[in-house]
Order: sequence, then C-alpha cells, then structure tokens
Amino acid sequence: MGERPTVLVIGAGIGGLTAALAVARAGFDIVICERAAELSELGAGIQVSPNAGRVLAELGLDEAIEAAAIEPQAIDVMSGVSGSRITSLPVGAFRSRYGFPYRVIHRADLQSILAAAVRKASDITLLLGTTVEAVLAREGDSFVRLKGPRGEMVQAAAVIGADGVWSSTREQIPGAPGPAPTGRTAWRTVIPRDNVPDGVPANRVGLWLGPHAHLVHYPIAGGAAVNVVAIVEETWDKPGWNARGDYRRIAERFNHWPSEVKAILAAPQGWQKWALTAVDPAGSWVSGNTALLGDAAHAMVPFLAQGAAMAIEDAAVLADSLRASPSDVPAALAAYEAARKPRVAKVWNAAKKTGEHYHMDGTLARLRDVALGLLGPRLVLAQNDWIYRWRPDDHGD
Repeated sequence: MGERPTVLVIGAGIGGLTAALAVARAGFDIVICERAAELSELGAGIQVSPNAGRVLAELGLDEAIEAAAIEPQAIDVMSGVSGSRITSLPVGAFRSRYGFPYRVIHRADLQSILAAAVRKASDITLLLGTTVEAVLAREGDSFVRLKGPRGEMVQAAAVIGADGVWSSTREQIPGAPGPAPTGRTAWRTVIPRDNVPDGVPANRVGLWLGPHAHLVHYPIAGGAAVNVVAIVEETWDKPGWNARGDYRRIAERFNHWPSEVKAILAAPQGWQKWALTAVDPAGSWVSGNTALLGDAAHAMVPFLAQGAAMAIEDAAVLADSLRASPSDVPAALAAYEAARKPRVAKVWNAAKKTGEHYHMDGTLARLRDVALGLLGPRLVLAQNDWIYRWRPDDHGD
C-alpha cells in the first residue's frame, strides 16, 4: 500500500467490491475485510439494469460481464390465474434506448468478475476470514483492530459498512434503523437446462403474477441453467439467506396456478428460502468517518430488481464524493448521504408499491392486467425511465 489515505470496506459482496474498485480510482488505498474464508456469493441470479451497467462499465468490467451474462429479448408478464400472456416488455431494446443493455447473470459470476479486478489492483488488499474487532476514533481517523489470519490494526480515513442487511457496522451509526420484516418470503432454486420444462424460453424472462404471490424465471450461466425465484406472503422471519425450503410447502402455495408454473416448481432438486427484510433509507447512513452502503443502509424488496443496482450506484457516488473532498472525509461522507438518499428512497418506495401491484387479487388484479395489456411497454417504461437513465455523474433521480 502506498502513502494515500486508506479506506476500510467491510464486506466483499457486490456492493463492497464495487465500492473498493471505485474508491481506489478516487485516490485511496483500500482494505476489504470479509468474514467468509472464501468468496462464495449466495443466491443465484441477478438482473443488471442499464443504470448499474454504466457504473460497472466505467470500472472497465463491461467486456467480462458481457461474456458471462445473457441479454434477454423480453420480459413476458404472465397471468398466474389464466396462464395467458398479459404483455411483453422489450428489454432487448434497452441498449439502444438507454445506451446500456438489460442483462441477467449468475451472482457468483458477477462477484468473480469484481473479485478478479480487485485482486489485480495494487492499491486494494482483500482480507478473507477477517472481522472487525474494535473501532477506535482518534484525530479524525479510525484505528480498526481486525481479527483473522492477519490480525492487525488498520488506520482508516473512512470505514464503509457494505456488510448487508444484518450489518454490524450499522451499530456505529446513531439513528440507523435495523432491519424489519416485510411479511414475504423468497424461495429460490436453479434448474439445469436439461431439466427445464418444455415451453420455458432460453432467451426471455418470465414474470408470473398471481394472488398474494409471484414467480420469476430467467436464464443464467450462459444459458446452462434457469434461475427461479418465487415470492409469497408469509410470516417467517428467520435471519439468513439459505434456509432449506420444503418443496411441498412451495408447491402447495402454487397449487391453483397454471400447469406451466407447477411444472417449473417440480423441476428442481432442492429449494432455499429467505425472509425478505427491509431497512428504511430515511434513517442515518453516516456518522463521522463511518458510512453505510447498499443493503446495510437501505435493503429493499426485490420487485424492481434494484437492490444490487442501488449498491453499485452508491459505490460510484461515494467515490465521487471522496474524490471531491479527500481532506475532509466526514464532509465527503455527508455529501454522499445527501446525494443518494432522495433517489434511493424513491426507488425503495417504488419497489414496495410494485410488490403490492404484483400480488393483487380479484377485481384489482383484473384491472391491472387490462391496463398492462392495453398500455404494456409504454406504461412500464414511462414509470421506470427515471431509474434506468441514471448516470454516475447524475446524483439526483
């Protein structure tokens, strides 16, 4: 490491790795502290929308992502009641409309791309199997004692908590709200291509809407598998991301859905589930030279597929703020929070509202389907243009 100020990033998920790459380019040395002994991204698929793609491209990662990702032609919105197609959203046209495509990729592939870039960077040190034991503030810096194979003290100009919805860094931020249950559970699985039921396309996303639940599937791993996520309304709030899911339970929840959905649910060998948990973005993100990023600051429901995208955007704005005020880190972090909060709050609330629309029942669901059938792509694009057009130099919405 050189003579530049050091920033400690806690967490080596997608947000933490992106932040490390972006902040290093802003003129800081980086130490990433990750409790896992090896990088193994939980989950399966992730949707990379144009707003996130721009940030990753500016970090020089677009070529690697393009090689590992799939660019679907469309999102088919399907009725979980009748089995008919309600509308199709032409996401294949996003490249020409927004300058960057809509892509789907395995989370592990995206994390591997980010980690490879981190390991090539001479100004970034990645410490695995390492946790923060204590943080001591002194003379504007933090002295952080780490516990792990290379237990040491790091003098950090800034400490960035990118440690997820169950963040321990959040305890250092007075006024930061804790995670709250949403009353929904996500079930996930991956189906190898050879086991995928007939009729599930290899280059399109399927989104099924039904009473109090929805299901989405899309290709990942270069088309070698299909990622499936089913979200149901359920009172279950155990922490963690990989609890074993009983197929009989999820099959029962979709027992009255179309045969195509039931065939998808029957294809996998196993399921995992996790309770959807949210963190209110209106709370504090920053205290002195400590800041939260991504889910640690604003975990949101996944109905707009923007959770990871918001963390990636956070990383770009954090880097810009530190570059603009490197000698006054608390001011830079306060500027980061002020720049990000309005947009993140707007996306957070839009995702929550979208979930309510997805899970409608009865007359409201029929009216929703008619509106989507008549207006379809124009309606959705008009509602979401502001999300996808965001650029790293645009700190508003």
